[in-house]
Amino acid sequence: MTGRIIQFGTSRFLQAHVDLFIHEARQAGQAVGPITVVQSSGAADRAGRVAAFGQPYPVIIRGMQEGRPVEHTITVTSIDRGLFAGPDWETLTALFAEESEFVVSNTGDNGYDVPEADRTSSLLEGGVPASFPAKLTVLLWQRWRAGGHIMTVLPCELVPQNGRVLRELVLGLARAAGPPAGFEDWLRSRVIWAVTLVDRIVSEPLDPIGAVAEPYALWAIERQPGVEPPCQHPSIVLAEDLEPFERLKLHILNLGHTVLADLWRRQGRAPEETVRALLDDDTVRNWLEDLYRREVVPGFAQRGMGSEA
Repeated sequence: MTGRIIQFGTSRFLQAHVDLFIHEARQAGQAVGPITVVQSSGAADRAGRVAAFGQPYPVIIRGMQEGRPVEHTITVTSIDRGLFAGPDWETLTALFAEESEFVVSNTGDNGYDVPEADRTSSLLEGGVPASFPAKLTVLLWQRWRAGGHIMTVLPCELVPQNGRVLRELVLGLARAAGPPAGFEDWLRSRVIWAVTLVDRIVSEPLDPIGAVAEPYALWAIERQPGVEPPCQHPSIVLAEDLEPFERLKLHILNLGHTVLADLWRRQGRAPEETVRALLDDDTVRNWLEDLYRREVVPGFAQRGMGSEA
């Protein structure tokens, strides 16, 4: 076994988040990775992106940090290859069963949808399933057959209780497929299903891979028996409860975007206007900052989270 990470999803977000964290940990001498990136959907427009994985790529960190503008480029080298789930299924199965220790996923808003075609007793008999949960079920089945080394699954989809939701999907698919006794027990006891919350604004893609991202980043992982992050990094936090992190994200970042979108709509502002352009308007900026000062930050302060806010 190695510290290899199998990543489902080719998003710019992951390139500037998990993949960047792993790169920085490796640069610091930590034994983690490399990462194999898997395109789990059949999106043809991402073919060039998948082919580019395995080469170093840039992430430009640009924004405000401690009240000062920053900009610097990091050349990320943590990914050693990209695979297509369909054509490269045999290679993926071998890597998953024999070399990997962690699974990371960020499969989009519909990533946990499972079509009826995947809910079948023949799921484990061959072929490549359509959905990410079914693919994961089959790959875990192959890993169990190969000896069943312990594995940690770290889903990054913005789904509440994402690890528990994904575990129940996989367990349901396994039951429908009717595998031999022992597989379901192994899924419960030897697969660690982490619950996570991720946050980073990725403001621009770079071609064929790479991204521009803001300095702030967070990967909060709920503390559970056996849960360990793949590496140590300043942006990775093990927490007893993810609810405070969710509340900060929703009531500050998401609230601000929602308020600006509503104002943009009601005032009939220009269709191409960006957040930056909106906040260059002193009237809008002062109004939003006053909202934070009067309502949002005091609310957090009452819950003992004023400094975090």
